[in-house]
Amino acid sequence: MTLITRRSLLIAGTAATAGALLVPAGSATAAPTATGKQITVGSGETYELSATTRVSRLTIAEGGRITAPDGYSLSLTVNGVETGQLLTETGGTATLIQAGTYQGDVVLTMATANEVTYETLTFPFRQALYVGTDGVDRDRSVLAAVLGGRLTDTLARNVSVTSTGECFDGVFVQDATYTLERPTISLTGNGRCDFAGYGAAVVGDGSATKLVVDGARISNKGVVRTGVISNDGANVVVKNSTVRCRNGVLPSDYQATVETPYMESVPWMLGLDGNVRATNLIGKNSRATYLNSTVFSETWGALSVEGGSGLKLTAVNSHVGNTGAYGYGTYAIGDATVRVLGSRFDVGSYATIIAGPAAVVHYGDSTKDTVAALNTELELGLTAAELATIPARSTVVNSGHFGYMFFGAGQLTLDGGTVVNSERATFLNKGQQTTISVDGSQGARLNPRDGIILQMIELDDPGPVNVNGKMMNVGVYTEPTTDPAKDSTFDTTAVHTTDGAATFTSIAVRGDFYNGMRTGKNMVLTFEDSTVEGVISATKAKHRVATIDSSTYYELGIVTNTIQAAVNNGAIVRLNSGSTWTVTGTSHLTSLTLAADAAVTAPRGRTVKLTVDGTETALAAGQSYTGALVLTVA
Repeated sequence: MTLITRRSLLIAGTAATAGALLVPAGSATAAPTATGKQITVGSGETYELSATTRVSRLTIAEGGRITAPDGYSLSLTVNGVETGQLLTETGGTATLIQAGTYQGDVVLTMATANEVTYETLTFPFRQALYVGTDGVDRDRSVLAAVLGGRLTDTLARNVSVTSTGECFDGVFVQDATYTLERPTISLTGNGRCDFAGYGAAVVGDGSATKLVVDGARISNKGVVRTGVISNDGANVVVKNSTVRCRNGVLPSDYQATVETPYMESVPWMLGLDGNVRATNLIGKNSRATYLNSTVFSETWGALSVEGGSGLKLTAVNSHVGNTGAYGYGTYAIGDATVRVLGSRFDVGSYATIIAGPAAVVHYGDSTKDTVAALNTELELGLTAAELATIPARSTVVNSGHFGYMFFGAGQLTLDGGTVVNSERATFLNKGQQTTISVDGSQGARLNPRDGIILQMIELDDPGPVNVNGKMMNVGVYTEPTTDPAKDSTFDTTAVHTTDGAATFTSIAVRGDFYNGMRTGKNMVLTFEDSTVEGVISATKAKHRVATIDSSTYYELGIVTNTIQAAVNNGAIVRLNSGSTWTVTGTSHLTSLTLAADAAVTAPRGRTVKLTVDGTETALAAGQSYTGALVLTVA
């Protein structure tokens, strides 16, 4: 292990005076001055450095430029703080040191370029610490921004990185094994792309990367100034750490888009606002695990999974959420696997957005066996002593809006002692194929304050709009004004693989289930050894406002229900062994199946009546009914 002395590296190879290190560019209209320990660049002048340089004062006039040769990047630190750098244009990738006077321990670090290509753009990364296959890469690092602690080729301990410039990264690990112990990283000012990690505190990149972040304190503020990113097959393990990210100010000419190389704010069509995610997991077969950590974004999202395939996101015994009114805890897209065990979620809008098409999400307990199995599967590297100190806990979700939102197809499992407290429906299904499983045998509970367990509605995302060849977030959702037309080819009494399905096992559920779809999709509910008390019905769902755009994004998903007969939105109920449904109000079904020991009842002192296609029919255990079923309570 090589111990790196940052100060000696910083000035290695520099000449005695600043002037000897500066090479005026041919385009300069006059020669900039470099006297002793000062550099002055006049208006219209361009100064090109030939090596890393330290001075006590740097002055750049308006219209002046100080640059590095091709193949190199230039970073400015003042008293160990990276500063002064701003993007040259909105949507661009290049940065430039701004005009002004900088005094103190002024270091201009010329580093070998670290260019990262994401889709159509190449980002010129600058980072305080670059770690490659051979350890710390001095040539690519801006070591003047790494203060305190101990730094080796395999470990950084108690170091700090502070940035007030734009698009500066703290630590970038490329195809290497590295450990960050108790780092303090604070980045203020905008980043540029959290799909590439341009402007993030910590980035693990590449399939050969194993990055352990232990005891970190990461605090960022700025547009897409992300805390932690795992990309392109990296395995990033964050434990005993705090990651907090706050929104920045978008450029005045920024136009909201879903084109990921240019996206700097959350698509409002998710019912959210904000411009920074605390973390992101991207690429192919990347992994990110958060153990005994606190991860918060202001809005948008805390633990994001965005694009790629084979991604695995895990939170164990962690506190995750949003400090603002809107935001999600986790996001699951593609075929991502998302596991939340023994954690507390305090979220603005959703515990998880499931965007599919084959996402698998599990909320449960952090039992010792489960954590030990994850230690092996995810190659976390936890020692037997560490495993022994991890307490078994249950997960608690507190959401200011919905519990879980299906924006795409996916599978969701809630078990153990998981408790979900939400202001609105526990499950919001926006017209997607779902496989929801809730196992209450170990105490899992669902507590929606508005009394709705499951709400199915049409997808109310208006989608982006093509504006001059770019997909912009300027769509408008308009509430349909006509009743849906009956689709004679769709069977509302049958179970289809594309339906919205949910199974409840060994649990007492109190709340309503509504299918407000207009097009062909059934709500299929199965109860195993469970009791359910509430209304289960096809409905007509209607938003509170007739049109929704970016100014009223918070209205998305919020509907009122009018109980009515199914059109293309069947309600199928299967009461399996040991299950009872207590009907609390009129319910329109299309299929009802009762096991031999199942029952349909009414609240005490009332009676329930069933009609099938308008004919009153006796309810009996062991029977099945299909057609236009209406259950009423008298």
